[in-house]
Amino acid sequence: MRVLQWRHLPVSLTELCLDTTLRCGQSFRWRKSDDDVWSCALHGRILSLRQDSTHLHYHATFPQYLDAPPTPPSAPDLMDDDITGNDDTEALVYHYLNLATDLTGLYKQWSTADTNFKKKAPKFAGVRILRQDAWEALVGFICSSNNNILRISQMMEKLCVHYGPLVGHFESKPYYDMPSPASLSDSNVEAHLRQLGFGYRAKYLHQTAVFVQEHESGWLDSLRNPESPILGHKMFPAGEMLSAGRKGYRTAHEELLALQGVGPKVADCVCLMGLGWGEAVPVDTHVWQIAQRDYKFGKGKHRSLTKATYDAVGDHFRSLWGKQAGWAHSVLFAADLRTFSSRLNTKVEVVEVKKEEDEDEDVTIETRVESEKITERKLKRENMEETITTAVEEISTARPAKRRRKG
Repeated sequence: MRVLQWRHLPVSLTELCLDTTLRCGQSFRWRKSDDDVWSCALHGRILSLRQDSTHLHYHATFPQYLDAPPTPPSAPDLMDDDITGNDDTEALVYHYLNLATDLTGLYKQWSTADTNFKKKAPKFAGVRILRQDAWEALVGFICSSNNNILRISQMMEKLCVHYGPLVGHFESKPYYDMPSPASLSDSNVEAHLRQLGFGYRAKYLHQTAVFVQEHESGWLDSLRNPESPILGHKMFPAGEMLSAGRKGYRTAHEELLALQGVGPKVADCVCLMGLGWGEAVPVDTHVWQIAQRDYKFGKGKHRSLTKATYDAVGDHFRSLWGKQAGWAHSVLFAADLRTFSSRLNTKVEVVEVKKEEDEDEDVTIETRVESEKITERKLKRENMEETITTAVEEISTARPAKRRRKG
């Protein structure tokens, strides 16, 4: 093993909050230790992260070699650099955590456009959309069907342990990377996954792996937003933003729907969190409740969550928040999770600084957080079991109830 020393980047808690970002249901393989260190096998190494009020600290543990590609299939081949001693971990951290984006500026933009966001945002600063591998996001959200965060994480762990490569050990614990589509394509995989407790998702995972494996190389990443490329690739414009999203997003969404176990909500999760389409707005029961409670949905023609209502909710949020609507919606999603309910009673100081010389009253919103160890009590296990249901997935398969005859 090759172990690198801890290093750090200047990142404030308003720009990144690890404890929220890594627990809000977008990534399911990170483990948190008792000393507040988050670790995950990622791109051929064990990456560890911790945070204080002013800096993000990172650490990497590399194996001597791997017998499988790192975080397949869209991770670049980093092993040659690893063997020669070159370290690209800072670039990986910067890319994966999406740190190039000015999050304070986005929060200000969203708060100006939406009073509800302005009300909730100060207590949920630093929520970032990760730049995950598309294959990992696809597998994770197929597992999310009628499931909860704890069980999804357990399923992802089982997949990695049984089918992924062992990267190494950190603090005496083994870390396995994501299995490739090829390793989940064998004919016996479905039966084995059922034995491991995946239920009907076993069939979806196996058939999706076969589909991706048989498609031309790079098919999944060809659906990616060119403004959010994989690590090491150049950025290109993604086209004009429309009310229903950019053309590339709509194309990616439609192609994902061809996969087994992928309905509108799962497709939007993959588009947002695996393919970089910021305008994708996944609408599950949490988001539907938010739309009814805070945005006057649930009446008239949008009384129930039909396909038309699903699209209307996404269009409404896109009209409010623009091409990063899915990111803004994820902040409100986090605010609605029981896992973070104690924050709603936490005092957060918000300061508005007005530039007097500016006639347009340019308002800067500053959120002051002393420490992101916000005196949260040890959460009960049930609070970690946030249900991520796929209500809209059932729209197309629901059958009308039979009427009972009177008499």
